[in-house]
Amino acid sequence: MTPSSMYLAEFIGTASLLLLGNGINMTLSLRKSFGKGGGWMVTCFGWGLAVSMSAYLTGWVSGAHLNPALSISLALSGRLALNLLPGYIIAQLLGAMAGATLAYLTNKDLMDDEPDAGTKLGVFATGPAIENKPWNLVTEIVGTTILVVGILAIGYESNEVGSGMGPFLVGMLICVIGMATGGATGFAINPARDLGPRIAHALLPIKGKGGSNWQYAWVPIIGPIIGAVLGVLFFDAFVGKCITCII
Repeated sequence: MTPSSMYLAEFIGTASLLLLGNGINMTLSLRKSFGKGGGWMVTCFGWGLAVSMSAYLTGWVSGAHLNPALSISLALSGRLALNLLPGYIIAQLLGAMAGATLAYLTNKDLMDDEPDAGTKLGVFATGPAIENKPWNLVTEIVGTTILVVGILAIGYESNEVGSGMGPFLVGMLICVIGMATGGATGFAINPARDLGPRIAHALLPIKGKGGSNWQYAWVPIIGPIIGAVLGVLFFDAFVGKCITCII
């Protein structure tokens, strides 16, 4: 695959993820939506399936990172060529903005009718249930560490995951991370997932939208990056130790 095809795949995959994911948020949160009040379990399963479908769409081209934190950690550990990293991150961020914009256009009438500015932001970007940024950061670090360890474990050859099952299992991993950690911060666990839609929220002419809560925006950027790096370090140390024990 050429770098340009990989970047295009990351753009399309991340756009798909945010079109589906932000669309789920809008369906469950906007006051006149038929799906209003569907609940947190629907959110978790919906985002998990959004990841799975987007990974099936583009994983065969680029690996379907769809997440700058994952790409950074894989590049630092030698699993992704460093020269590809800037293109991956740019494609993911632009894809997230495009997907969030498409979700908005799909639900524009519902968005216009929604009176609460906080809800209008919440269907785009994450925010804490209780704002305490140091602990919000810890939550994002823990969630992303679990994500990266899980992705590497699913892809590890000794686990013998059946052909084609990887994206589905990663989606289920996203689902359980949302159930376990999402109640505190909305489980961004992906800088593009939060920053791309937050930028879209700021730029789009959304009726009565209010501010984009930029003072919180660094948490779902820095936390996932730290967590992803820790996840790779932990997995590689664990695998190395176990191989040494076996030998």
